[in-house]
Amino acid sequence: MPDGVITSIDQVTSAWLTSVLAESGALTHGAVASFEVDAGQGNWSTNAKLIVIYTEDAQGALPRRLFLKMVSTDQQDESFDESEFTYYSRDYVDVVDAPLLRCYDAAYSGQLKRYHILLDDVSETHTTAGEKAPTLGYGLALAEGFAVLHARWWGGERLAEAGASMHSASHIQQYAAIAEPGVAHIVGRFAGQLELHWPDAMRELYARHPQAMIARTAGSNGFTLIHGDPNEHNILVPRLGDRPVYLIDRQPFDWSLTVWLGIYDLTYAMVLDWPTETRRQCEMPVLQRYHATLIENGVRDYSWEQLFDDYRLCVPMCVYVATEFCRGGINERWIDTWLTMLKRALTACDDLDCHAMWKYDTGCGVNEN
Repeated sequence: MPDGVITSIDQVTSAWLTSVLAESGALTHGAVASFEVDAGQGNWSTNAKLIVIYTEDAQGALPRRLFLKMVSTDQQDESFDESEFTYYSRDYVDVVDAPLLRCYDAAYSGQLKRYHILLDDVSETHTTAGEKAPTLGYGLALAEGFAVLHARWWGGERLAEAGASMHSASHIQQYAAIAEPGVAHIVGRFAGQLELHWPDAMRELYARHPQAMIARTAGSNGFTLIHGDPNEHNILVPRLGDRPVYLIDRQPFDWSLTVWLGIYDLTYAMVLDWPTETRRQCEMPVLQRYHATLIENGVRDYSWEQLFDDYRLCVPMCVYVATEFCRGGINERWIDTWLTMLKRALTACDDLDCHAMWKYDTGCGVNEN
């Protein structure tokens, strides 16, 4: 195992599990006697569920079900770095009640361009958010979870402590430019399924919204490390009840935004994956809970008015997410997914009058209050 990175389930042994579980404090006495394996495959990874059997004298938390994720960060035309590794091993290890699965071991190799993480397997008690209809209770739990994470690295000083910095104007422009070709492909084939004003609205959005994003970076209050892709498959929810939720799979591509307005994570979840009527009914109390939880976790001088402006600035970014599916042509496989996302995002832009955020060149809420 070069650099300690597991690259194949064949490398996992009872002795290795004993060692890492003991190191994590989950096994204080005894050993792993044996384990069973159920292998799987993710979009960007090879996964395995492990059912662990301990010796009779074993003591400690003794997790019975574990999830091993093995990832190559080099994905042909695209790549990502160690973000998910640091997500579990560094970024939030000191955060009480962080909505993360317990991590028992993690290793990353820049040379191999690979990492692994060993997590709790909660599949018996949890499912993906897409398997349950969103409710206000779920939205409030999600708002609290994101706020707890975001508060940890909130603002310029804390981002500097994390070795992170605000994205440059060129990176933000690239982020938008990658998705922009999808507009022409979609309008060329699906204009009849869109509201009459939406094609022009998308063109105006791509022409002017990136500059509004750049203008907002003049002030660092509101910016933090973000998840960036909290889609309904990357959020685990209880099969019964609303709490706890777990946010998984932080795997940004090299063109993604990793430092951005914290409210973007919540925006993504509500606008893209919730039915429009549910979003309309729940968004204000959910946003208010997010703001209140930020304050409870030490965020200062970030007003409700600024948060709501930032929300309206982030809603058009959901159009980028939907159109990116078709950047190389119509994505036939996922038509139902991205077309539904696009309609929800454009409807939210209309509902919240988002174009006003750049229409009058007001600075897009750059103030620090």
